[in-house]
Amino acid sequence: PHFIDDAVFHLISSTAVLTLLSPLRHTSLYISSVAATASYNNTPIGSIEYDLPFKVPPGASETPRLPVDWDLGSVGHEAVKKALNGQLKVEAEAKGREVEGEGVVCWERNWGEGETLNDEERMELAKEETTLFVIIETKVLYQPASPPTSGGHLRKASTVSGSEPRLERNPSQPCVGDSSIQNVPEIRATGWDVSTDSIVCLKAANGLICLERWVDDQLHPIASWDAPEDPYEALDLHFFSDTGSACIVFDNGDIVVVRENPANEERIEIVGSIDAGISAAAWSPDEEILVVTTGASTFIYLTRDFEELVSVELTAQDLSISDHVSVGWGKKETQFKGKKARALRDPTVPENVDDGRLAESNELRETSISWRGDGAYVAVNSIEDSTQRRVIRVYSREGTLDSVSEPVNGLVGPLTWRPAGNLLAGIQLFEDKRQVVFFERNGLRHGQFLLRPLEGADAGKEASVRSLQWNVDSTVLAISYDDRVQLWTMGNYHWYLKQEIMEPGLRWHPEKPLALALTSRSKDKLRRLQYQFEVCASPILPPLDYGVVAVIDGKILKITPLRQANIPPPMCLYEVTMAGNANDVLVTLKDTQDEAPTEPVFRIRVLHLKRISTYILDIKTMQPPLKIEIAEDSGRENTVPNGQAISDKEWPLSFESRSLGVDCDLFRLTENGHILANGRVLAKGCTSYLVTPSHLIFTTSQHLLKFVHIVAETEALEVPPDMPESDERCRSIERGARLVTAMPSIFAVVLQMPRGNIETIYPRALVLAGIRQSIDERKYKKAFLACRNQRVDMNIIHDHQPEQFTANIGLFIDQIKKVEHIDLFLSSLREEDVSKTMYRETLRAEQREDADATTIGDGKVNKTCNAFLGALAGRRANVKNMITAQVCKNPPDLDAGLMEIVRLREKGSDQVNETVEHICFLADVNRLFDSALGLYDLQLALLIAQQSQKDPREYLPFLQNFQRMEPLRRKFSIDDYLSRFKKALRHLHELDAFNELKTYTVKHNLYEEALGLCRYDDARYSSIMQLYADHLKSTSRFKEAATAFHYLDDNTQASECYRQANLWQDSLSTVSLIPLPISQLRSLAEALAQSAIETKDFRAAATIHLDYLHDVASAAKYFCKGYLFSEAFRTITLSSQPQLLDSVFDAGLAENMASVTELIADCKAQLTAQVPRILELREKKKIDPLAFFEGDINGGKDIPDDVSLAPTDASTMGGSLFTRYTNRTGTVGTADTGTSRRSSKNRRREERKRARGKKGSVYEKEYLVNSVR
Repeated sequence: PHFIDDAVFHLISSTAVLTLLSPLRHTSLYISSVAATASYNNTPIGSIEYDLPFKVPPGASETPRLPVDWDLGSVGHEAVKKALNGQLKVEAEAKGREVEGEGVVCWERNWGEGETLNDEERMELAKEETTLFVIIETKVLYQPASPPTSGGHLRKASTVSGSEPRLERNPSQPCVGDSSIQNVPEIRATGWDVSTDSIVCLKAANGLICLERWVDDQLHPIASWDAPEDPYEALDLHFFSDTGSACIVFDNGDIVVVRENPANEERIEIVGSIDAGISAAAWSPDEEILVVTTGASTFIYLTRDFEELVSVELTAQDLSISDHVSVGWGKKETQFKGKKARALRDPTVPENVDDGRLAESNELRETSISWRGDGAYVAVNSIEDSTQRRVIRVYSREGTLDSVSEPVNGLVGPLTWRPAGNLLAGIQLFEDKRQVVFFERNGLRHGQFLLRPLEGADAGKEASVRSLQWNVDSTVLAISYDDRVQLWTMGNYHWYLKQEIMEPGLRWHPEKPLALALTSRSKDKLRRLQYQFEVCASPILPPLDYGVVAVIDGKILKITPLRQANIPPPMCLYEVTMAGNANDVLVTLKDTQDEAPTEPVFRIRVLHLKRISTYILDIKTMQPPLKIEIAEDSGRENTVPNGQAISDKEWPLSFESRSLGVDCDLFRLTENGHILANGRVLAKGCTSYLVTPSHLIFTTSQHLLKFVHIVAETEALEVPPDMPESDERCRSIERGARLVTAMPSIFAVVLQMPRGNIETIYPRALVLAGIRQSIDERKYKKAFLACRNQRVDMNIIHDHQPEQFTANIGLFIDQIKKVEHIDLFLSSLREEDVSKTMYRETLRAEQREDADATTIGDGKVNKTCNAFLGALAGRRANVKNMITAQVCKNPPDLDAGLMEIVRLREKGSDQVNETVEHICFLADVNRLFDSALGLYDLQLALLIAQQSQKDPREYLPFLQNFQRMEPLRRKFSIDDYLSRFKKALRHLHELDAFNELKTYTVKHNLYEEALGLCRYDDARYSSIMQLYADHLKSTSRFKEAATAFHYLDDNTQASECYRQANLWQDSLSTVSLIPLPISQLRSLAEALAQSAIETKDFRAAATIHLDYLHDVASAAKYFCKGYLFSEAFRTITLSSQPQLLDSVFDAGLAENMASVTELIADCKAQLTAQVPRILELREKKKIDPLAFFEGDINGGKDIPDDVSLAPTDASTMGGSLFTRYTNRTGTVGTADTGTSRRSSKNRRREERKRARGKKGSVYEKEYLVNSVR
């Protein structure tokens, strides 16, 4: 081995470390000076001149850092630069210089003092005193250099390698994820790798800078390199998940890229260095642009490849770009103060104008940069030295100055741009307070809110805010102090302090809105927290579901029982001021001794940083002062006026579970929005959920509120579809709404909108569940009022339990009591069973099966109305209800309702006019007027007419005319006016006006009724029958007319009617009763035979020729035509005319045989021609279905490339390839009437094509198959 075994060159610091192997086994050497050179392929690389002595112990050891004078520009130096973070073989030559005499003169043994070397040791050392020339493996490393003192340009540089420590972290908690690492070396910066959801941290230890990844409960090293000797700070650490590389920006000006898994690149590379140093840096949200501000007041844009895009000078001239004018909206100076005050000054000019004075504290003079969420603009908060004013400059992505903020006194360094893009947030310091101020993109102020005084060691420091950071979805603003972080949220323009964490360093997750990494103040502990928005509400346990909601706002606890007072935030019913900031709160029912809670008394437990406070809220005592009782260790309770006194104590308590009154462990909402029921995924895209004793309620990202019936088996849980228009279990809500609490006792669900206000709704699912429960418990009044208030169809009261309701109608009447409410129920009845139709989906699956099995039957309305009439009989106070029950029948029984009024009138009741008004309200007054006339009660008709819109000049003479008539004539006239012709005919019969009766019968076609009235008077009966027979003949009802003429013994007319009805047997039989000449009889028989032949009734024609015309030949001929050969043969032989067998029988047989043979030949020819074509078409369809259905054009060739593919009415008229040859299209409805007409026309055209079955068309196969069947 050689004395110089290895060497490590540090390029940026221009130093080298040599690994020496001493030849002495027991003695240490002291090298007084070193002169060495290194070369590569005989090309010089650099030289070392070192004059300070150092010790070389026995064995292997390392020299101190030796200064290297590089030979810049040489081939060897370029070879070293290319070997960054790797190894290179170089030639090294080193000489030791003497102090006294030759060689090395100062040495000592490890265990002795003042001893000299023996001869053997001198011989060993003499070999090394000569010139050393060795080939060594050289490592080329990177160490950050000290920042230069001037300049602002970008300088390229190079490379490195490192070590691998491992650390553990605690498992995360179930409610708020919290994991941490203890005893970590100094953490300088943190970042997130979103692809692995891990934290990448930069730490410093033992002279090294280490980049490590925290994942799977361990720290995994990525790379490490030597730390610079001068103090440094990592301004930004950003990890690129797509390339697996990290970019670290240091305040000394260096920009370092570390690659976790380099392929053909260096692991650690200095991509650039800015001589003037870097004061702030930030990557754009799309990771394409890095912006930095330098110590030379320069704002530089760099690409992903670290090429300079834009370099902007931050000068005082930038302040003139924005000429801000304050109009004083909402400020004191714009308020009305009287005519004189308004005349004295201009209200648009504020009384006090900020000049941008800096804060007195010098601790927050740093520069900060923040991008807008879309990456279109970037803001820089820096001090303009020439004016001693802090300015926020807004630049576009291209580097153009867009605006400058208005002057604000006491503005300090922290700055963050809300990712939503509407506001920039900064910190303003005053002598006695600090506040967060907001700016618009144009630089104008846009509101502010005060920060609360701090507790603890840093409470007295006014300028202790170190940074502001919005989370990725703009819902939480994190304010970092020297020793803590506060998380603020905003609702209804009020800012709430939600959390205070005693660890200052914070980094939000770039994708998960409520995940963050925290670094302790001592920088030796790293924590990862995962929060979730959770509403603290009381248990949902009817009837104690008062919806008590507690809201944390720093030291203030806002309490509102929403069932008693629906107060929108930030207002509340009660405010409790606590001793310290609260981090969590839990509301439960007050415990009782081994009994279920029965009183609305709630226990409110508040979790502080190191203690827990307990309060007792009694809902029954709603009068101020609010009684809040504190539970002490002894168990006794104290009443505290106004809730100001607080008892705090150390008390370990789990705030991870929320008592909801049911087994909530069954359901769980995952981080990615999945609702799980005992491990089964019920729904995806959920944003919030609640569990009631009967329902699982959740909201979705599709802005829907859904209800799932809770059943014993999780597999039976049924999630409703996204159909709010037809399913009552699904309801549309405002975009972004979240569940707050539910109160099943009043059927209410409370939602909070994204802007912070709350809305109370009454979903049908909860309302119907409550109504059904009330019906089951026979609490009909509660069910009725719920239906009335929530506009639920009242048929549910009957349809849910029809038999129970029918048996308890008396109970229903007794509970409801009010006549108006009973009328409302009766008037709402209809035949539809709503439990099976509109409200079917709101039942559980087993309840739906029971409802389907239950049949109410027809006549539900009439049956229910009759049951009410029976229950109301004898109740004088419910006369209106009885009238309503009569009128609401189907069809309405108006006569019975009017008779109730008649009975009241006969009794002399004073309710007559009132009941008349009531019945006129329920039914059509014109129909009531006609019904009153139908009762022949002119006085009642007059009462009804007076309630109508009829003209008295019309109905009074009309009624007076009826009044002057005789009773029977009046009844006839009234029935004739009401078109009750049958009753009018009876009145004519009673008047014995027969001629008028015949005229009225013919006019209104009342022959059957007239025959019934005259059935005991033969003369009148025959007269009416003659009229009836003539009427039947004139209306072509010949068979009935023939029967009527038979009754009148008019056989001639009867025979003619039978002939016209084609009843040849009846016609010929009737003619036989008339002494008719033979010639006329033969003419009638020939006419009847010809009619039979025309109708293909050859048997009838043959029978007529044989029996009435005595023509055996013709009879045999027609028997043969009808294929009745046996009958023809029998007729010929019976008549003893054998010559007809050859002339008639054989000829008919031959003629029919030829017809059958021709038919068989035609069928055979058709099958021979069409069956092979069917097989061919089937094979074609199997080989190329697209071409078979005309979906391909020339095999895909010669298709024009300039044809629009956008769908039009013309192009979509025939449907798609798969719907064109069916009767359906892919559309849900028709756009307009014109489209409907065009579709109808195309449909008829397609039907004609289908009927033709043209060869080569798509309908050919269908046509051929139908033809061969």
